[in-house]
Amino acid sequence: MSKPKIAIVVGSTRAARFADTPVEWIARIAKSHADIEVEIVDLRDFPLPFFDEVASSAWVPSQNEVAQRWQKKVAEFDGYIFTAAEYNHGPTAVLKNALDYAATEWNKKPAGFVGYGGVGGARAVEQLRMHAVELQMAPTKAAVHIVWADFLAVRQGEKQLSDFEHLNQSANGLVAEIAWWAKALKIAREADVLAEEAKAA
Repeated sequence: MSKPKIAIVVGSTRAARFADTPVEWIARIAKSHADIEVEIVDLRDFPLPFFDEVASSAWVPSQNEVAQRWQKKVAEFDGYIFTAAEYNHGPTAVLKNALDYAATEWNKKPAGFVGYGGVGGARAVEQLRMHAVELQMAPTKAAVHIVWADFLAVRQGEKQLSDFEHLNQSANGLVAEIAWWAKALKIAREADVLAEEAKAA
């Protein structure tokens, strides 16, 4: 079996976003795990309109070209780590919109989160876990929560995320869980394909 491929999804598109900092940090940690492949996926490269299709792509193929390109990109991966900024007790609109623009491509794959904000993005992450369950993903218990004090120290250039041992521990725990579930679910999905082929034979 080939190594599971994990996407680190940049969950914000604002010009002044902080997301690039945790993305680069978690990507370095994830790439140190030899049992997975890692790719950064930036939502800026997929300028999706607010959802305006006839129905979910689970039922009707999307007409929008960017949506089709996004779905193909999502389908390439065996698991996902999302950065989750918290706006007004919830995730960014652009990230929720990106989740809505794919359907079966997310199914039976693990999802993990790196949250940041007033309470480490915990409320945004909690909502995203519910969205992930509805999309038939397997959200991990482990997550990274960059609380306000740590966020400000990094934003102001006083510290780097890697300076905080508690964050490094959380990040390694998250990546380890994602890797385990990605391998297990990849085997299970491949078994499903073989079973369907056997039925059709």
